[in-house]
Amino acid sequence: MNLLKAGGKLSILIALIIFSLIIIFHELGHFLLAKANGVTVVEFSLGMGPRLLSKEWHGTRYSWKLLPFGGSCMMLGEDEAAGEEGSFGSKSALARISVIAAGPIFNFIMAFAAAVIITACVGYDPAVVRDTTDGFPAQEAGIQAGDVITNMNGKHIQLAREVSNYVSFHQGETVTVTYERDGETYVTTLEPKATEDGRQLLGLSMNSGYVKGGIGKTLFYGAYEVKYWIDITLQSLKMLVKGQVGVKDMSGPVGVVDMIGETYTESVQISWYAVFINMLNIAILLSANLGVMNLLPLPALDGGRLVFLILELIRGKRINPEKEGMVHFIGLMALMVLMVVVLFSDVMKLM
Repeated sequence: MNLLKAGGKLSILIALIIFSLIIIFHELGHFLLAKANGVTVVEFSLGMGPRLLSKEWHGTRYSWKLLPFGGSCMMLGEDEAAGEEGSFGSKSALARISVIAAGPIFNFIMAFAAAVIITACVGYDPAVVRDTTDGFPAQEAGIQAGDVITNMNGKHIQLAREVSNYVSFHQGETVTVTYERDGETYVTTLEPKATEDGRQLLGLSMNSGYVKGGIGKTLFYGAYEVKYWIDITLQSLKMLVKGQVGVKDMSGPVGVVDMIGETYTESVQISWYAVFINMLNIAILLSANLGVMNLLPLPALDGGRLVFLILELIRGKRINPEKEGMVHFIGLMALMVLMVVVLFSDVMKLM
């Protein structure tokens, strides 16, 4: 299997560490906002399964569990109506919204912290044209090497990667491109041209170099890097809904581990510094992805719980917890079925 060839046991260990940090940071968001709102946290744990170490402090049991991945934040009365003092259900709808939303928000914060480190170490890739392809629309429209792409069909462009990604996600679409040259702004409309393999391209080759900036630019491009991966996730979901991609094109844990293994194998041949930077980049992708996915208004996800809380604010009274719990249970079962299908697809790709 490719999984064993590409990085072996070390890649699996790295994947476990990345997954665990992302999940723990997510649960930490729930934990901190629960504490801030006076919700009793019964247990905050690192890992899953039986407890290895455990200590109770200020009404919360802190545990280190056997299986070295994931974590959890167990709150008092999560699925109950207003109960005893300190229970989740006894707090206001706004307080409960802040607790639930904190998980995905902390995923974005983690992604931002990682992105700032990468931007400080490596820099960012400005949207500078390196070259144009003979006979393709970009060259025919007069775009030249050194031009800076700033906008495509109303979408603001900051990074070189965004140009190729926009073309990939909008195959065959006419593109109005805004670009700058020597302080002047130009606008042109490009009709994609088909290649022999059927792709619709503009003929733009973007600069692959990275530029470092000061503290302000490092923070700005760190935040923009998170926005970039959020946009990629949303565009991918849009393609899934439209049927442009299917379940077979999705990757679950096995696929992600395989990707990490391949990235590790390629990076370690360069240097351990390259391994660190590339693993950090994968952590940004996965953390931003988890934040977006958890905010989807689907039962069993944080987004689904937020929908019920927002409805409670609008109605002025809470929806029956038993009915809400049943909806989330059905949603959880559907998600588990989807996970099994994606897992099977991942395994088949590795065969």
